[in-house]
Amino acid sequence: MSFEMTKGLFKYDFTDQHAILGIPLDAEFNDIRKRYMKIARRLHSDTCSFESQADKDWANQFLSKVVNPAYNKFSKESDRKEYSLLLAAIGKRVVKEQAKMQIESEAAKQLATAKDWEEAYKTAVSKLALKQYESVKETQEAIDQISELNMVYLLRKERMVGGGGVAPISPIKDATPPPPPPPTPTPTPTPTPVKDDPRIEAYCRRAQGFMDSKNYAKASLELREALKNAPKHSKAHAMLAMCYLEQNQATMAKLEINKALASNPEEPTALEVKKKLEQASAKAKKGDEKPGFFASLFGGKKK
Repeated sequence: MSFEMTKGLFKYDFTDQHAILGIPLDAEFNDIRKRYMKIARRLHSDTCSFESQADKDWANQFLSKVVNPAYNKFSKESDRKEYSLLLAAIGKRVVKEQAKMQIESEAAKQLATAKDWEEAYKTAVSKLALKQYESVKETQEAIDQISELNMVYLLRKERMVGGGGVAPISPIKDATPPPPPPPTPTPTPTPTPVKDDPRIEAYCRRAQGFMDSKNYAKASLELREALKNAPKHSKAHAMLAMCYLEQNQATMAKLEINKALASNPEEPTALEVKKKLEQASAKAKKGDEKPGFFASLFGGKKK
């Protein structure tokens, strides 16, 4: 049973929990809870009023797999903070990529040019939420439209915060972009760091928390998950190198250092771990290092 959502903020590899619950982005937790309880009663198998059995089955699955996880994201303070950070990052990304923005729903197009855009936004979300869970079709359409509203709202809000004013924005991609500048000689390309991704940064934040409490095993798990999604992320490689170093796994640490510096030669954490390994190597060569993992790595036990 597919629950794919691809419009509005969902285009940015972001799960728009506000759109799923049909609430504005600045909703208070008490309002979020009330809205969730109303949706849960509407979709639960014991109280669902959808006509066909197929639609009732869909409603029950949607409640457990989409609505409940959306509400859970707000039920814990730590999860709310993490989600807010991701939402802020998405807002900045929307501003950077606004030239590519394409808006389909009439409600979002009107919000893009509205003068009193904050009030217009809340009114539009509230109107869509009224019929959001009346049927399978209306549920999916309402989520798409609310997420487009959220996208436009974030764009106008970010432009205001960034000093760009709150002038109306064009909801249609410009068909005649300005001509490109004349070509200029470019130096030989050098490795550059992977651009920040909100999901990867979240993994790194959790890993840093585990590292601060010296739980390097759990930190390593978070960082390996990050690298599955971004194999060339220099910061994640560097942090993993530090975890290996703290667990006396110098060989693995060196491998991760090389990967980090290949993506970003100036990665500070990688340079720090590299320096520590070089210092340990120098001590081992002078015979100062006691038998242990550095001794076995850099020339065996002292005789």
